[in-house]
Amino acid sequence: MKVALVNPPWSFDGSIYFGCRDPHLPLEFGYAKALLEAAGHEVMLVDGQLGAVWTGAVAKTKDGMSDADVRDALASFGPDMTAITTAPSYLFWRCAPPELRVPMKTLAAIRDVAGTTIGVGPHASTTPRATLKKLGVAAVVIGECEDVLVELARTGNPRAELESVAWLDETGAIHGSPKKNATDMKALPALRWPTEILARHHHHHHRFDRKPAAPGGELEASRGCPYHCTFCAKDNFRDAFRKRPLEAITRELDAMIESGVEYVYFIDEIFVPDAKLLEALRARKIEFGVQMRIDNWQPDMLDLLGAAGCVSIEAGMESITERGRSLLGKHCKLSTSELTDRLIHAKKSVPFVQANLLDATCDNREEVQAWRKRLLDNGVWANDPVPLFPYPGSPEYTIRFGAADDDAWERAHDHYLREFDRFSDVQESRPAPLRELERVSHA
Repeated sequence: MKVALVNPPWSFDGSIYFGCRDPHLPLEFGYAKALLEAAGHEVMLVDGQLGAVWTGAVAKTKDGMSDADVRDALASFGPDMTAITTAPSYLFWRCAPPELRVPMKTLAAIRDVAGTTIGVGPHASTTPRATLKKLGVAAVVIGECEDVLVELARTGNPRAELESVAWLDETGAIHGSPKKNATDMKALPALRWPTEILARHHHHHHRFDRKPAAPGGELEASRGCPYHCTFCAKDNFRDAFRKRPLEAITRELDAMIESGVEYVYFIDEIFVPDAKLLEALRARKIEFGVQMRIDNWQPDMLDLLGAAGCVSIEAGMESITERGRSLLGKHCKLSTSELTDRLIHAKKSVPFVQANLLDATCDNREEVQAWRKRLLDNGVWANDPVPLFPYPGSPEYTIRFGAADDDAWERAHDHYLREFDRFSDVQESRPAPLRELERVSHA
């Protein structure tokens, strides 16, 4: 079977999207391509955001790739099945754009040359029926997608009795398996991205110590998180914590270094202390960034993290009070004072350390600013508290509104716009209503 994997040409005008807007490696489709090819299928990966078409071992690139360019690539390939994602890379599945404007627009351009269409991503996993209706695809994958796409290609039938696949009948009723797929991390191969694709990856995600001199990339050491913070939308994908074999990580990393990559960002929900991994990183000429819970790291392991080449830490503090962290379900091991000391210690060996704050509603603003000043005086950046968006699929959404239904994304979006008049740093203007954004895709 011929299978196309499409990451659309993303745009974020008017969106509340909290993620980084630069292109990143579509790891889920990288894994899917390798697994599909191992199963005997012919695969084309089209990354409209990065501007790359990768078929077999050959990669071609193009600046400013449009939906028309994506269509041209598919038309020349002639896929039997095309999968399209609703979030730009696994890194942002937990904070995806709520609107489906971009994939809807891309699907409208490619539908007549795409073969059987499949939707993957956080929307499909959390609100499958609404996503099926909006996208008009034959089926969606519930949960992580790479190994399920292999099963869909094997059967050639999106309505086969496959686990973690849902579809609509002619009356609009949903059918299929609601099971959330969790990929076996031991079964994922070490990816080898073409040098041509990596050369386009100019961005070093969450790096602020210096400007990039060579390409960057993204990598996974683990997937999922054992904690259940209220704000985190991971319940329907990337939930259970699973480590990837060290040998696969180092092989993938070595291939990147061989292609000229100087920095990688570990997209792990929670980068955990792992002495063997850190020693392997220290033995290589690579710098990297991570996101973590600082309360899981002892000072000696933070020192090793810095010695291994870490130049960026994004640590989820969320609130400066124990009550605030408790309300957010953090189940934190340390006091505010201990967390603060740990962050300041990390800065001794890691050039950039950031403590993320959410608007926990119970924190005193003057105390927050005083705490931020103390950190800044010690070289640690802490953001002004960000309003919390109740993502469907997060405990926060369930607490506020109950189980996610077909209107979950609209409900969460309307609540956010109604409750707040200031937004995150990446939002230069007031976000537009979700329904208005999705109407644009039909224009």
